[in-house]
Amino acid sequence: MTFDQNENQQGKPHENQHENAVGDPHANDAAPYGGGDPYADYRTTDLPFTDLVDLADRRIGAGVVAANDEFFAERENLLVPERAVFDPERFGHKGKVMDGWETRRRRGADAEHPFPAPEEHDWALIRLGAPGVIRGIVVDTAHFRGNYPQRVSIQATAVEGAPSPEELLADDVKWEEIVPPTPVRGHAANGFAITDGRRYTHLRLCQHPDGGIARLRVHGEVLPDPSWLAALGTFDLLSVLNGGSYEDASDRFYSSPTQIILPGTSRKMDDGWENRRRRVRDTNDWVRFRLPAQGAVRAIEIDTAYLKGNAAGWIALHGRNGETGEWFEIIPRIRLQPDTPHRFPLSAEAVVTHVRLDAFPDGGVARMRLHGSLTETGLADLTRRYEQARA
Repeated sequence: MTFDQNENQQGKPHENQHENAVGDPHANDAAPYGGGDPYADYRTTDLPFTDLVDLADRRIGAGVVAANDEFFAERENLLVPERAVFDPERFGHKGKVMDGWETRRRRGADAEHPFPAPEEHDWALIRLGAPGVIRGIVVDTAHFRGNYPQRVSIQATAVEGAPSPEELLADDVKWEEIVPPTPVRGHAANGFAITDGRRYTHLRLCQHPDGGIARLRVHGEVLPDPSWLAALGTFDLLSVLNGGSYEDASDRFYSSPTQIILPGTSRKMDDGWENRRRRVRDTNDWVRFRLPAQGAVRAIEIDTAYLKGNAAGWIALHGRNGETGEWFEIIPRIRLQPDTPHRFPLSAEAVVTHVRLDAFPDGGVARMRLHGSLTETGLADLTRRYEQARA
């Protein structure tokens, strides 16, 4: 198998990933840790889909619900939002303590057959925090330099509700292979583009035959159940849980603008959107979002929690209806207070598909909520896309 730089087939590795060299089973190993910054020789590449929401983010409800083995390191580490850390001096009763999911070494049936059978592998079941269409997956083997899996594969399924591990593994559950068994590199970000356009709720991550994975990121587009949103009536039209998404921004220097639309309140200063200091007069920072479908906004919340000396000085909010609609004012330029929630009830509904938040001249916003409901047109559009992704 070879991987072209422009390869974009289902489950194919992204550019700069290569299969083991013929005759060298250790071609994908990283060099042993030699001291200093453990990320100095970390191998990564440009993965454009990482700007999309991480559907497996623990902060939106994702979880690792089961694994067949986690002898050396717990399965829950896979979904920690922060990057993996490495302490060369940290050992426990079972050996080196690693920040990831690591299984024991598999063995064969007997002394005459010391290696495991080709089909044997370890697995973990992941519940996505928000069901959606997967566009790309990152299997991060940071700090697993010689103890990463030889290959990985990933299957996906759509099971509504809150199924148990036993229900997910039942014979009547259909799993789609979205990444076939594929070689990965140690101490690297291994990216896979996904193109099938299906809506999934759970993944099964497999290590062939065993090893360690530091983090799993599952980037895509949240596709909520329209019947659930209709039952809610009024909800946050911008939340990632309900299908809101970040499209573009003037600045992403300190953090991703997607954090503005995460559920809950921010926990610290970097748990929001903060841009660098703007030095060009008569300009400002901005971020643009897309609603899950056309909605009628009735009230807005903007929170600057933990942003004390670096909150946006003033903000304004504009909206538009449709890809080519004209931008119109929803909230005129108004001063913000640092480390404070702000509420803005609207005198009339704003019917929009997109909104743009302007920060003057720069600064941070922790969270933004758009309270309202889908219009009849919006509900019909979301229902159509929902049914297509389930076909």
